Amino acid sequence: MPNLLAEALIRDVPDFPKPGILFKDITPVLEDPAAFQEVIDLLVEDAKAKGAEVIVGIESRGFVFGTPLALQAKLPFAMARKLGKLPYEKITEEYALEYGTNIVEMHIDAIKPGQKAYIVDDLMATGGTAAAARNLVARLGGEVVGFGCMIELTFLDGRKTLEGIPVHALLQF
Repeated sequence: MPNLLAEALIRDVPDFPKPGILFKDITPVLEDPAAFQEVIDLLVEDAKAKGAEVIVGIESRGFVFGTPLALQAKLPFAMARKLGKLPYEKITEEYALEYGTNIVEMHIDAIKPGQKAYIVDDLMATGGTAAAARNLVARLGGEVVGFGCMIELTFLDGRKTLEGIPVHALLQF
């Protein structure tokens, strides 16, 4: 991967959200139109190369990257949201966190049977949320053709949770 404008903008914030965590803050990338555009361009290129027919964004920062990606690729955008945020009929998927579990949900008509989905988020850590989104797409009859993110925290080995699905991470730490 060539040097990205975004890489120099990501800042480390120690001890956030709790002691011992080194948080990768992406907000400076969002504040720089050239860097943000570069990230979107690269994710669009990957989604198109994989034959995506719909972009699935994971709440909340997956929405920040997924909506411009979908617009630029001229594809529909589907939301994988936290529990209780969607107003229409939905399905849910529970996934493990470091301590406890969480739930994401999608509308029952967000993915059409056979539709090729590209899931996007800002960052892949343990892969739990990505795997939950993958499961939702599959349960709705779709096919996940790829997962794209700006940052992958490789030491957490999140790719293992998406075995068989190509992961496109623009930056790895």
